[in-house]
Amino acid sequence: MKITASSTGKELEPLALAIHQLANELPLTMRTRDAKGIRLEEGEVVEYDYTGPILEKVLDKGEKCSEVPKEGHYKGIPVVVVPLIEKDEVIAAIGVVDVTQGIYSDIMEITKRPQSINEQRKEDSP
Repeated sequence: MKITASSTGKELEPLALAIHQLANELPLTMRTRDAKGIRLEEGEVVEYDYTGPILEKVLDKGEKCSEVPKEGHYKGIPVVVVPLIEKDEVIAAIGVVDVTQGIYSDIMEITKRPQSINEQRKEDSP
C-alpha cells in the first residue's frame, strides 16, 4: 500500500480500517492533504468523501491536536488527530473520535507506564 498526499478515501480504506480496529472501533476519520478522506464507525465505512475542522487544522499545522470541535459532524465530542508525515511533509491526518466523552483519553493517560510519564514531563518542561 502506498499513501500519497493525494490518496482518496477509497485508497485509505485498508489502513483506516486497521487503525479503527486497533482503537476498539471508536469512530475514525482520515484524509490526505489533497483529497477528502474516509469516515468509519462501528466497523463500517460511513463516508468516502470526508473532512472535518480538526483534520484540516492538523494538515495545516502538522502537529497532534486534541480538542473538542465547535463545528462539523463530531461537534462537541473530543477528538485526537495526528499528522502523517513523510520527508518533512504532512501528507495526511488521522483522527479518533472519543465518543466516550474523554474516558478513552483519560484511560490512555492513566495507564501510561511511570517512565513514559516522566519522559513526557521532561519533554513538556521549558
